[in-house]
Amino acid sequence: MDLTLLYRGPLASCDYDCPYCPFAKRRDSREQLRADREALERFAGWVAEQREDRLSVLFTPWGEGLVRSWYRHTLAGLSRLPHVARVAIQTNLSCRTGWLDDADADTLALWCTYHPGQTPYGRFLARCRELADKGVRHSVGIVGLPGHLHHARRLRADLPEHVYLWVNAAEGHTYTDEEADRWTAIDPLFPYSRHPHRSAGLPCRTGESVVSVDGAGTVRRCHFVPAPLGNLYNGSWRAALRPRPCPLAVCDCHIGYVHLESLPLYDVFAGGVLERIPASWPGDGARTQRLTPTPP
Repeated sequence: MDLTLLYRGPLASCDYDCPYCPFAKRRDSREQLRADREALERFAGWVAEQREDRLSVLFTPWGEGLVRSWYRHTLAGLSRLPHVARVAIQTNLSCRTGWLDDADADTLALWCTYHPGQTPYGRFLARCRELADKGVRHSVGIVGLPGHLHHARRLRADLPEHVYLWVNAAEGHTYTDEEADRWTAIDPLFPYSRHPHRSAGLPCRTGESVVSVDGAGTVRRCHFVPAPLGNLYNGSWRAALRPRPCPLAVCDCHIGYVHLESLPLYDVFAGGVLERIPASWPGDGARTQRLTPTPP
């Protein structure tokens, strides 16, 4: 079975305090951190045992995982397993990159977000260059707030051309066409993020070939649909896997709508769905025309 797992354990603490994030600077107690570590180690052990499956894993913690040693150790270890096709994590890239020397760079990938005001620009850019030097697949992105535009333009100019720079529409922000055009000039795929996608009744890969797993092992079709499919560790979830339409009115998060079959994003990101790297990036002069979607 080819299966993608989106794992989100109990970790909720972050070393940044971004004003647009509800989890900024939340502190986990020692007990909470211990519980997160135990949950992650249990999950990683389960993945290691599933040698008859071909697995891809994306870690989407509420907090920052890579500042915790157990996330670094887990990603490096999973990347070396022959039945793991891809292992990736969303990160602010605040940790040092030396741990990546123990990982398989053909399997591991990073989804990196730059948060202006939280870290010196030069430090973040240096970390990105270290990833490139190590041959680690990665995308870089930013939240599309008005005050971030000049930071995004600077990043696009300074990053290697082969590194895709994505832009997430800011939650609750409405973009004029002129504003959207500015962001699209940086990220040709920004129109996919600009508006929530109507999803009710539409086919989605979640619940069939993509599932969400929490720290207790509860399996759901995705992070945004609370109904459980079973538990990872007793195997009850497998019988629940099947094609199913989305029960929600709209889907407005990339890690959700990328799996909608009504969108062409599996073709756009072929080979890089988890780390958010388009298959044709960088392309030729027609790149923007080829990647930009038709407005909804």
